Amino acid sequence: MNLLTGEYNNTIDDKGRLSFPSKLRTAINQNVVIITRGLNGCLWLFTADEWELFQTKLMANASMLNDRNLMVVRRLIAPAQEVEFDKNGRLSIPQSLRDVAGLTKECTVLGMAKYVEIWDSANYKDYLAASENSFIDAAKEFNNISF
Repeated sequence: MNLLTGEYNNTIDDKGRLSFPSKLRTAINQNVVIITRGLNGCLWLFTADEWELFQTKLMANASMLNDRNLMVVRRLIAPAQEVEFDKNGRLSIPQSLRDVAGLTKECTVLGMAKYVEIWDSANYKDYLAASENSFIDAAKEFNNISF
C-alpha cells in the first residue's frame, strides 16, 4: 500500500454508495477494506493489513476486566465491517456506520497516511472550527520533530 494522503470532497448517494477518490483507491490497491467508527464523529477506513495491525495492538493493550478498555473496544472493533469497491469505484457504507457519522450527501475524505477518515462535510467543517484554538497547542506537542 502506498501512502494515503489528500483531502477530497465527494458525495454519497441515497443507497449509501460513496464515490471514493481514485487517487486513494489506487494507493489502497485492494478491493476489500474495513470501515469502522472513528473518533470525533467520523469513520475510519483501513486496508486489511493495517486493520490487523491496529486491532491487534488495541486488543493487546486492552483488558477485558477494565470497563474503560471495553468501552473503546466495543466502539471501535465491534462495528467494523468489510466493504468492497464496486466496479465504479464506490463503497457501499453500511447504514449503521452512516448513522454514526451522520453521513448525508456531501462527504469529506481524508488520507491519513495509513488509514482514511470519512466525514460528513458539514460535521468536518464544524470540527475544524471548534478545534482551531486547540490546534496550535496540540501542534506544539510535536516538539521532537525537526527538519
